[in-house]
Order: sequence, then C-alpha cells, then structure tokens
Amino acid sequence: MARQLAFDELETPLRETTFVVVDLETTGGSAEQDAITEIGAVKVRGGEVIGELATLIDPGRGIPPAIVEITGITNAMVVGAPRIERVLPSFLEFAAGSVLVAHNAGFDVGFLRRAAAQCDLAWPRLPVLCTVKLARRVLTRDEAPSVKLSALAALFQASTTPTHRALDDARATVDVLHGLLERVGNQGVHSFTELVDYLPNVSAGQRAKRFLASSLPRSPGVYLFRGPGDEVLYIGTAVDLQRRVRNYFTGSETRGRMKEMVALAERVDHVACAHSLEAGVRELRLLMAHAPPYNRRSKFPKRAWWISLTTEAFPRLSITREPAAVALGPFGSRTAAADVAATLAELCGVRTCTTRISRRGTHNCPREVVGGCAAAGRHDAAEYSAGPATVAGLINGNDDGPLLTLRTEIDQLARAERFETAARRRDRAAHVLRALRRCQRLRAVAAIDELVAAKPAVGGGWEIAVVRAGRLAGAGVARAGVAPMPVIEALVAAAETVLPQGTPLRGALPEEVGLIARWLSEPGVRIVTTTDGYCEPARGAGSWMSWCELAESAARGAGYDEIAR
Repeated sequence: MARQLAFDELETPLRETTFVVVDLETTGGSAEQDAITEIGAVKVRGGEVIGELATLIDPGRGIPPAIVEITGITNAMVVGAPRIERVLPSFLEFAAGSVLVAHNAGFDVGFLRRAAAQCDLAWPRLPVLCTVKLARRVLTRDEAPSVKLSALAALFQASTTPTHRALDDARATVDVLHGLLERVGNQGVHSFTELVDYLPNVSAGQRAKRFLASSLPRSPGVYLFRGPGDEVLYIGTAVDLQRRVRNYFTGSETRGRMKEMVALAERVDHVACAHSLEAGVRELRLLMAHAPPYNRRSKFPKRAWWISLTTEAFPRLSITREPAAVALGPFGSRTAAADVAATLAELCGVRTCTTRISRRGTHNCPREVVGGCAAAGRHDAAEYSAGPATVAGLINGNDDGPLLTLRTEIDQLARAERFETAARRRDRAAHVLRALRRCQRLRAVAAIDELVAAKPAVGGGWEIAVVRAGRLAGAGVARAGVAPMPVIEALVAAAETVLPQGTPLRGALPEEVGLIARWLSEPGVRIVTTTDGYCEPARGAGSWMSWCELAESAARGAGYDEIAR
C-alpha cells in the first residue's frame, strides 16, 4: 500500500506530487441523511494519469426523481451494485499517500468521512485541496464570473465535458486542476506546502519573507524576530524552528499584531536547544533581557507580588515585590495577593491594622478593619503573638491546623443550610489552598541544590536536565542507542554554577521554577540523582488538593451543599 505523505514530503515539487481527484454522485445534499450512488477518481502525477477508479454504489434507499433528472442515475442502475462498505476500502487504498482533490471538496470529503464512520473505518489524514477555493484565489471575477465546474472546464478547455457523472466530472476536474497549477507556478508556487500557504489571501510582502526561515534548523529552540535597527521584536519557542517560523509568512498566521511584526522583521535569529524544557527556560530569560514589544506575556518575570510578614515587633502581612524569608507567592496581581492575605490574617490571627505596637503595650485601632482587629477599640498586643508563627507554619507546610478549622466551619455552615456564607468561606479557602500549593511546589524544586532528571525522548533516547537551586543549569539529549550515564556525567560537569539567595525560591525566577516543576511531573520523567529529597511537606496544601478540586467544582455550579459531603 502507498505510504501517506509526511508534512516534510509535501515540500516536493508539485510536478512530483501525487493527486487523487475524486467526484461523487449522491441521493441528496446532506452527508448525514443521504448516501453515495457513484464514485469516480483519477490519480495523476506530473500531468499524467496513472490510475482511475469508478463504480456505481447501491445507496440502500431510493434515488429522488429530481436527482435522477440531474445525474441520470436511476434506481434500476444501482440494483446489484456494491454497497459503500465494499467500495470505500478500495478507494482509501487507491488514495493512500496522495493529496485528495475535489471540486467543492467539503461536499465530497464530508460524504466520504461520514461513510467511513458508518463502516467503522479510520479516515486517513490526507491533505485536501479544493479546486473551488483555488480558482477563487487564482482567477479574477472578470475572467471567471462563475467557478462552477462546467464554467472552469470551458475556460481551461478541458478534454472531458462535465456530465454530472462521477468519472467524467473527476476527469474534467483534473484538467481544471492542471490549469490552475500552471497559473500559480507563474507566481512562485512550486510545492504543495507553498500552495497551501498561497490559498489564503497572504500579502506578497508577507509571503516574500519566507526566506527568513530557510536557514533555521529542524530542531527545538528559541527564535527571535529582529527589526530594522536590530532590535528584538518578538521571541517564541518551537519544537521545529524552521516549520514554526515559516508559519508566520503564511495564511495560518491570522493575528493582526503578528502580521505587523512580520512586516517590520528583517531577520530571524535562533538559539538551538536540546529539548522543550531548555527552550522554555531560554525564552523566559531572553524575554526578561529584551522585553520585546510584540510579546504580551512573561516580559517582566520579576514583577510578581508576594505576601510577606513584616519585621515589626508584632508582624502583619504586607504585599511586596520582593519576598521576605517567609513569603507566599508569586501572584500575578496585587488584588489577588491582597485577597489571599486577608483570608490568611483571619485564619491565623495576624493583625491587619497599620498602627505600631510596642512589645509590651497596647494600641488603639482608629477604625474598623478586617482580620485580627475585628473592630475599632483598644487591644492587647499579646493577642497577636502566635499569629506570625501560624502563618509561617501554614506557608512552610508544617501546620495545617487553620485549614482544618476552616473546613470544619464550612461543613457546619453547610449542614445548617447557611449556603451563601459557606460558599464564600469555601471559595476563599480554595484560593488560599491554590496559592499555598503553588508556592510549596516551587519551593520543593528550588530547595534542591542539584537534581538530575531524564525524560524519554520521542523516537528513543533521553532528554536530560540538570537543575540547581530551581534554575536549569544544563540540558542535553542521550540519543537512542547511546549509554545515558556518560552523557549525564558530562552535562553535570559542564553545568552552570548557581549561587542561591535567601528568598523562598533561592533567587530563581518563579516562571522558570514553574516550567521545571511541570516538566518533572510529566509522564515517564525519572530522577537520576539528587542532593536532597524531592518532596513537598506532609501537612502542606498538596494533601488538600482533592478537597480543593471539590470546592472549585461546587463553585462552578455543583451546589453549595456539595461541600458538606
């Protein structure tokens, strides 16, 4: 059986590409309700016919008189003809490894896919070309007011006249296809991939810059679009650099901002990477270094918010850019951090007023506030002595007592049918749990001085990462058939030196640690060596995730009483 074309093979010239032009006759216009009565197909390559297939098909139902008048196919003609379940496997074998072509391809392919589903046959992922769409792209309205097959066959002086019979119409479509391909060849379209890129209305300037991708490797990495002044316009990652960058110069790129960026671009630089993790990390670091104008995310990875305990005699929670030794985060917005901080203060009994408190004295709250100071009045400073330690225990995963208390309170409210109050507490608890889980997960990675992990690579071999204090210090690949341990030893020896800092993530960028944590949790990843245990605290938020998911499910509409179950 012929092999299906791979994506890269579609770069072969159009004259060497195999096309199977197909036409169907049916009992009506609905693929769901009607059936195929005739199929005709012509296989061509290089302008020559190399095979034909044609047969009537018993549709298993009567053919309406209006359809008989159009096609000339009567009920008597299909009596004794094979059913579609006998014909379709032969057609799929005939079309395998080709580009499927039809005039108004959506109609014909829709019927074929529906028939395959009814016959329990897998529909092959064949490239499809519609000659109607191609004609509308190539021909002007003056030249071709109509793109009906009969009109185009007359325009290109087809050797076969369309008759609403499948094989005749397929033969006529072959001549139309060749006439259209001759037109696009004059416009610099010489492969099927270029033809697919040409079909959408891509500007000549955008298409002309495809050469910027030609020198890029077919490997993972980071690409950088540079402008007239050598400035970095945009940064992205790809598993196949050449293929990804080439897409920016085709109709598959529909974003207005990206089209504007491509118009400014003068060249594309790249950084080849061992695997996707290294590409993601290098992208983050380059985004921070260049802050390209056309990137919308991760340009300022250090602009995160943290909940930190102040250094006062009786600390309170503060929202800061730089985390203290005990801090919860990161948060994308100050509002999100403030909401979680208010819940933490209430849970742990941390003061929220800004009045200074002496170690031995009392203080007056000038107004009503939330959290530890529930109302205006005079308070003893001693009542805030335990709160900071409770916050630290909650953040570090050493004490989940406040969460147990809150869960009990929510259950009691739900059983008392105070559903709205229970729902508010439930939602606040879920937000705190997600923040704690994220922080503890990142800290678990950053706490390890050195961790070496390996992930099975596509096609065999291993992707290898050397992580030091939450940073990617080395990356490589042990190819299939190559002993991995010598490769790992060489990577460890050549890995970057990392000097940890005294912050919760030891100075690593939160997004970088997040990428590493997600990579480590992917299926098949194995820890090769580690200087410390890779674990999260036993009383941390990780053990609460099933409750948190239940709470979030209830918030999405499962009902307030769901939380009590």
